[in-house]
Amino acid sequence: MIENHKNNEPVIEVDRLYKTFEEKNVLEGVSLNLYRGETLSILGRSGQGKSVLIKCMVGLIIPDAGSIHVLEQDVLNLKDTDLNALRSRVGYLFQEGALYDSMTLEENLLFPLERNKPGLSAEKKRTLIESTLRSVDLLDDIDKMPSELSGGMRKRAGLARTLVLEPEIILYDEPTTGLDPYTARDINELILRVQKIYNVSSIVVTHDMKCAKRVSDRIVILHNGNFIARGRFEELESHEDEIVRNYFL
Repeated sequence: MIENHKNNEPVIEVDRLYKTFEEKNVLEGVSLNLYRGETLSILGRSGQGKSVLIKCMVGLIIPDAGSIHVLEQDVLNLKDTDLNALRSRVGYLFQEGALYDSMTLEENLLFPLERNKPGLSAEKKRTLIESTLRSVDLLDDIDKMPSELSGGMRKRAGLARTLVLEPEIILYDEPTTGLDPYTARDINELILRVQKIYNVSSIVVTHDMKCAKRVSDRIVILHNGNFIARGRFEELESHEDEIVRNYFL
């Protein structure tokens, strides 16, 4: 499926993707493009397959059929070493932040650097860690353990660990889930700031309408295994289809 967009350079191309779990059809031939420099939100109720879709994009889940190209690479046919190299270019922010509890914040950021960029000097690694933590307002917390961080700070720390590898794409999995409205608003503003500073292309999986409205250039709605609508927030809010409009009530 070809989507029209002012920037015609797709960085992710998903074509006719299918996935079934225990006879439940989660994805039924979905197609999607993410274009360079844009933020695309995938909306849908819980259990609709939003997280499954982005996990397929980085090879964490293997679909039953279809194709996925990320940064011009065929994800489903990459060797493990090539897939790991691609993952270093695609940041994935898990719902829970996925920090290592036994490591300080600095050590959490140092770990992926040592694994993915072993040739960097200690000075360069330290500079990257400090600049990344500064960009998410956590530099003063560099020596803290994850247990000392609030929920919102853990989200920012997880994002920092993703950003330290300087990815070209970021996949956000429910970035505001479990946060109070004020902290969720801060995370939304952080997503916008990250896009501006790092010029990344992003997909935001969410059921938070305030998040989708604030951060998105485009929105797609995943419903019963298919995308039922695509467009800007204002377009979908007044969509002719009642099922689509109900998402915005």
